[in-house]
Amino acid sequence: MVFAERFRNRAAIVTGGASGIGADVARRLVAEGARVSLWDLQVEALAAARTATGALDVQALDICDAAAVTQAMDASIIALGGLDILVASAGITGPNLPVRDYPADAWRRVIDVNLNGLFYCNQAAIRAMEPKDYGRIVNIASISGKEGNPNASAYSASKAGVIGFTKALGKEVARTNIRVNCVTPAAVRTPIFDQMTREHIDFMLSKIPVGRFGTIEEMTSLVCWLASDEASFSTGAVFDVSGGRATY
Repeated sequence: MVFAERFRNRAAIVTGGASGIGADVARRLVAEGARVSLWDLQVEALAAARTATGALDVQALDICDAAAVTQAMDASIIALGGLDILVASAGITGPNLPVRDYPADAWRRVIDVNLNGLFYCNQAAIRAMEPKDYGRIVNIASISGKEGNPNASAYSASKAGVIGFTKALGKEVARTNIRVNCVTPAAVRTPIFDQMTREHIDFMLSKIPVGRFGTIEEMTSLVCWLASDEASFSTGAVFDVSGGRATY
C-alpha cells in the first residue's frame, strides 16, 4: 500500500540502494513524494536502480571510506536540496564458517561495512540534520544481532553493534526532532542470499515460527513508517520483523 504524498518535500538517502531492501525502500519513498539519492558500491547496478526506483541522484562509493561518505553526503545534499531521511541498508554477510576457521580479513571487512560504514553514514546524516532540527534515521540490523547465528559470527557481531549504536545515538538526540531506530529482520530472500551457503539459508528458515522467509515489501512497510512523521515517539528502538523468531 502506498500512502500518497507521505514524503512530500522530504529528501532521503538510501545506502545499499542498488538492490534488495534498499532499492524497494527507495522506490516506495519516491512513490510517496520523496527526492531520493541511492548510495551503493555496485556502479552498474546503480544506473538500473535509478531507473527502476525513480531516484533523483546516485552516488557510487564504498561506505567504509569515511572521506568518501563525507563527499557523497555533500553531493547528495546539493542534489536533493537537503536531507531529512537516512535509511542505512548497505551490508554484507561474510563467509559461513565457524569461528576457528574464520579469516581475519573477512572478519574485518564485515565489521567495516556493516558497522563502521553505518557509523560514518549516521554521523554525516546527524551533522546535516541537526541544524534544521529534523530527521529520521532507520538502520537495518538483523535478528542475528539479537540471537547470534552459528557460522556467521562476524555478521552477528556487526548487527549486534548496529543495535547498540542505534540505541546510543537515539538517546543522544532524543531531545531534538531527530528519531533514530533500527529494524531486525529475520531472513528475507534478496541478493544477499547469494553470499550464503544452502545450509545456512535452511538453518535460518528453520528458526522462523511462521515457516517462511519475510518479503522485501514487508520490510519496506516498516522502514517507511519509521522514516515518516508518524514515528514521532519512537527513538533508540529496535523493531522486530522476524516472523515470530525474536524472543526478546
